[in-house]
Amino acid sequence: MKTLYFATHNAHKLAEARAILSGTVEVLDLSRLGCYDEIPETSLTLDGNAQQKAQYVWERYHVNCFADDTGLEVEALGGAPGVFTARYAAKAGIIADDGPAANRRHLLDELREVGNRKARFRTAVALIRDGELLTCEGVVEGTIALREMGDGGFGYDSLFIPDGYQQTFAQLPPQVKNTISHRARALQNLLKIMPL
Repeated sequence: MKTLYFATHNAHKLAEARAILSGTVEVLDLSRLGCYDEIPETSLTLDGNAQQKAQYVWERYHVNCFADDTGLEVEALGGAPGVFTARYAAKAGIIADDGPAANRRHLLDELREVGNRKARFRTAVALIRDGELLTCEGVVEGTIALREMGDGGFGYDSLFIPDGYQQTFAQLPPQVKNTISHRARALQNLLKIMPL
């Protein structure tokens, strides 16, 4: 079975990746390399950030690795928060100790008087294997709920209702989310492009 290091310190992302790639790829976290660095994400695109993180790990450790960056793109907000998804409230000058919750509150505030709730999650993935860079992405369309629903998942999961479902990602069982989510689709596409 192939082994890949995932260039993240996010335990939620790591657990999802391991569940999605289970049986096909062994996913190791950066602590196995003794890497606890805050990896830079300075690009203005999801693709650029994913590539930057994968390149960081490859250059320092020379191990096969992949990285991702995910953005929530809300149609009525012109695609925002996009690349600033994880820092949405902070970018608006909102100081809060509960970053993810503050992001969700800010998004609901921005959409309070908005009828168009269409949105999509997009995950860009960059793989570096034996020095070769390959990229792919996964997208899931949906809508933003009027209020938070569910206590599973993380990030914006309690607000995002994927097309074809009545529940948010936070209400869906993990085994369902891990087959239809943006990250699931991106990692499924990763398997398709990965050299044998």
